[in-house]
Amino acid sequence: MGVVNITPDSFSDGGLFLDPPAAIALALQLIDEGADLIDLGAESTRPGAAPTLTADEEQARLLPVLQGILKARPQAILSVDTYKAATAHSALAAGAEIINDVSGFLWDSNLSAVCAKAGCGVVLMHTRGQPHQWATLPQLGSNSILATVHNGLQASLQNALTAGIDPESIVLDPGYGFGKRGADNFALLARQQELLALGRPLLAGLSRKSFLGKALALLYQGNPAPVQSRETASLAALVAAILNGASIVRVHQVRPAVEAALIADAIHAQPAN
Repeated sequence: MGVVNITPDSFSDGGLFLDPPAAIALALQLIDEGADLIDLGAESTRPGAAPTLTADEEQARLLPVLQGILKARPQAILSVDTYKAATAHSALAAGAEIINDVSGFLWDSNLSAVCAKAGCGVVLMHTRGQPHQWATLPQLGSNSILATVHNGLQASLQNALTAGIDPESIVLDPGYGFGKRGADNFALLARQQELLALGRPLLAGLSRKSFLGKALALLYQGNPAPVQSRETASLAALVAAILNGASIVRVHQVRPAVEAALIADAIHAQPAN
């Protein structure tokens, strides 16, 4: 899953692809490099972000890009990263096939009904709190992080099923960095495959996350590695995620991720004994 951020303030590339032609060109490049699907986001949910973008503003950024990609590549599979029911409705009508909700149906009570009616694919992420709260949330610790994520995803999954969404249309995302502090993310990654007990495929979004930068601090005089220096760490985390049960990986740089995924898949295909 290749990432296209149509935002002025995303933590990794905010402002670089706010202009529709630039965002469309990036999406087409990612497809050419091997992305199976493209995830379009028009509102940043970076740490510290406040929810100030209206649905109309979100759609004004999003829809020209979505339409432009599909005009150039009608067979492209597009996911839209939104928690707003109104934006999801408009995006699905314009040709998106998947709604990727970082809140797991917690932030807009109407979103599950929109997705059920459309019969679209759904990614439900586990989020602990909201972006402006993350910096003050305590760490959960390795003994409770998995249970917290498991229980939250189970609740989101049940909400989706109750709304009438086909279980075969649902993918679950542990939500790395979304309300998880530091080492909690590594503890979660190490036990990620246990989330397969929920019965749905897993998506892992690890690319360029801040906890990877903090893990590289030894190489940067005790400071977190800057965003542009987290690509190798992102690939290492991607391989770990695949080996621990992820079926989809969400990435900013596609070609290196495809190469790393091929190696992880080759390892994964080996007999257990």
